[in-house]
Amino acid sequence: MSAGNRTIVVREDTVIKGQIRDCRVIEIFGLVEGELSSETVIVHPGGRFNGVAKVLDADVRGQLEGRIAIKNLMHIAASGSVIGNVQYGRLSVEPGGLLSAEVRNVPPEIFGDLTIEVASGRSVVITTDDLSGFDADGSADALVYSVVGVTSGYITLAGAHGPSRTFSQRDLEGGRVAFVHDGSANRRASFDVVLTDADGATSGAPRTVAVMVGG
Repeated sequence: MSAGNRTIVVREDTVIKGQIRDCRVIEIFGLVEGELSSETVIVHPGGRFNGVAKVLDADVRGQLEGRIAIKNLMHIAASGSVIGNVQYGRLSVEPGGLLSAEVRNVPPEIFGDLTIEVASGRSVVITTDDLSGFDADGSADALVYSVVGVTSGYITLAGAHGPSRTFSQRDLEGGRVAFVHDGSANRRASFDVVLTDADGATSGAPRTVAVMVGG
């Protein structure tokens, strides 16, 4: 079932088995089994979900069970229970709420157009349009980029004398990160980065930022 931007209400006497994709809000008073993709899921008292869910926010007042990925806030009310394998951004549990799960935080993500331009032999400041990171439960200071590969130049920080192998999201936001071209005839350069949060979770495989070199 593809729900577009609609709100779906699963009533007390209703059982849905299968896929529910791309809805804005789903309110569960009855039973849903299968796969769920939604911006927000609200599991009301007496309601149950069992399966695989990928949502932005969850308000659990009934039972949520399975393999669950919640990008932002997972709220568990006093009447709620969450069981299974869970990823979340932020967690709120009322007294009496049950969390019985293998819990992991949502790893950080890398965004941006991943392309910059620089004059040959010169430097250019890397902006948050070029490269940026997001972590639902971390601050900009705690998000650290590791430079794991660079060609025809190097990354440096304002005030530093020479290459830097790491920089933070806060450094990016403050305009303190730059790429310096080495002046070679190569018209293409690049560097690879991996983003790590305060809990040690990473953005996964290195992402490449392409550098176009002008005359």
